[in-house]
Amino acid sequence: MSKKNDLARRKRLHDYELRKEKEEKEKREKKLQAKKNKMKVDGVSSKKKKVGSGFQVGKKKLKMKLTPLAKAKAAQAMEVDN
Repeated sequence: MSKKNDLARRKRLHDYELRKEKEEKEKREKKLQAKKNKMKVDGVSSKKKKVGSGFQVGKKKLKMKLTPLAKAKAAQAMEVDN
């Protein structure tokens, strides 16, 4: 008998392939589960985020209750952007 037709060798090879497929499947499931858990955590935390009052003009964040000086600066910044 040749080596490749040896029954014990084919059986060992088959068992090895089955074991590898099972390990790969478990690894993929763990990865998917971790991704789902991460998405749940991110989803919950993003819902609880506090919405800041204000808006951004350029690199500066302005509050909603603007002083006359801040209004002038905002208007000037808007003119430059347009």
